[in-house]
Amino acid sequence: MPKDRINAAIKKASDKDTSNFEETMYEGMSVHGVAVVIEAATDNPTRTVANVRSYFRKKGGSLGTLGMHDFIFNRMGVFYIKEENIEDIEMFELEYIDYGLEYTDKTTEEEQNFVQIYVAFSDFGKMQEALEQNNIAVEKSELERIPTHHKELEEEQVDEVLDFIDFLEQDDDVVNVFHNLA
Repeated sequence: MPKDRINAAIKKASDKDTSNFEETMYEGMSVHGVAVVIEAATDNPTRTVANVRSYFRKKGGSLGTLGMHDFIFNRMGVFYIKEENIEDIEMFELEYIDYGLEYTDKTTEEEQNFVQIYVAFSDFGKMQEALEQNNIAVEKSELERIPTHHKELEEEQVDEVLDFIDFLEQDDDVVNVFHNLA
């Protein structure tokens, strides 16, 4: 991307008053029947919904109604902790189950190993407080929509869906895109 476009985007974003932004959510089916939930923050909902609708139309999906995918996704809090900061994962799980820990997973990001701590949306604050009190450094935390079941596709179909998701994520108003693609 040219440097002048990057600078223009930064200037445009810094000039806006964020007090009139509202959060909104869109749901639909992408090509090949993959469920998609889009979280957006916008100062112009009419523009944003028109953009999202056009993205679905261009890439072969369909924008649906709010709530059509609630049963497919669980809203959960996720905490990323460096693996070396947890001595014994089993003891950690036993200790933090009282604070809402549902399960853990291991991942590698930026060539570092992390333990992901998953909690119910309602337990996010309780877990954050417990980790802070015990001086456990959290690298990042976020709220995610975790699919309860996944859609399996052929490699060529997966590429089409990922292209659609990338297309959505390029919109300035789109904050997160969640899907149930395996």
